[in-house]
Amino acid sequence: MQMLDIYSDYLISQNKYATATGLSDLVDGGISHDQVSRFLRKNNFGSKELWQYVKSNVREYQTTSGGALLLDDSIKEKPYTDENEINCWHYSHAKGEVLKGVNILSCMVRYDDFSVPVGYEVIKKDISFCDIETKLERRKSSTTKNELFRKLIKMAVTNKILFEYVLADNWFGSKANMDCIHNDLRKSFIIGIKSNRTIALAENDAKNGRYTKVRDLELEEDVAHTVYLRGVDFPVKLLKKIFKNENGSTGILYLVSNDMTSSPERLYEVYQKRWRIEEYHKSIKQNASLEKSPTKTVRTQCNHVFAAIIAYCKLEFLKFKTKMNHFAIKYKLIVRANQIAMMELRNMAA
Repeated sequence: MQMLDIYSDYLISQNKYATATGLSDLVDGGISHDQVSRFLRKNNFGSKELWQYVKSNVREYQTTSGGALLLDDSIKEKPYTDENEINCWHYSHAKGEVLKGVNILSCMVRYDDFSVPVGYEVIKKDISFCDIETKLERRKSSTTKNELFRKLIKMAVTNKILFEYVLADNWFGSKANMDCIHNDLRKSFIIGIKSNRTIALAENDAKNGRYTKVRDLELEEDVAHTVYLRGVDFPVKLLKKIFKNENGSTGILYLVSNDMTSSPERLYEVYQKRWRIEEYHKSIKQNASLEKSPTKTVRTQCNHVFAAIIAYCKLEFLKFKTKMNHFAIKYKLIVRANQIAMMELRNMAA
């Protein structure tokens, strides 16, 4: 694992493109670029190895109450790299468009201010088919993203990770996901739902098929309404939140939870913890070189993703030692590197 340690340190330290030659140059040839390439080519890292890496730290910070699992996906854009079963076209719900890149579904655990990924899946579109209308070749996954969503949560339970809630946005608000968390795992969830989701306001209405789209109801904000989602065999609390976007426009967030006892304020307070995974997506791209690798094959791309996740975990551990956030740590490293570069420049001029 020595190469993993060196390579993940390199992903934090460097600030341009993470290449085998670049790492070799950084250590003055102490490691050849062939060694780096071989490391990325021959290993097969995944969630099991990630859990082994973070397990002791999770056990240190875990609490019997207040823990939450955060799940979401993001796309590592690689528009100029040859297409394969993982580097292909994926719909980005963050940008509202189809992007070419590697789609990563992550599962994080959060206790207070400590949060690390404890599992992840690189989405593989391993089935090729011909689109009947366009006659073009398309790709799809043999395992859906929602199936992987449930797999990651079950893996966390198997690994005895303590958590009270599962938090996710409306892209994971399927009845199968809710049923798995509520009936199979006996856990609580707070998950977004889309405005066209149909609900009944009374059990009798649900039994008689009288459902209404959420957006068509005049629901009071910050009130937890007991409702029945179509296809879900248990009642949930529905919470409506109105928020302002950065451009000044307003939006509406609909949340549902199987926690029937907590107040609306408590449910929304817990759901706010989910935003840490958005910070993770930003940090792993900007501070851990996720998108800055010229890897071209499925194996090397997957192993680079794993190393970038490890680099993120290192930054999270350093956060508590240095009392600085990930971006401050990265900035400090860059400033120090520039100071050394300026000293070397002056020495050369002298």
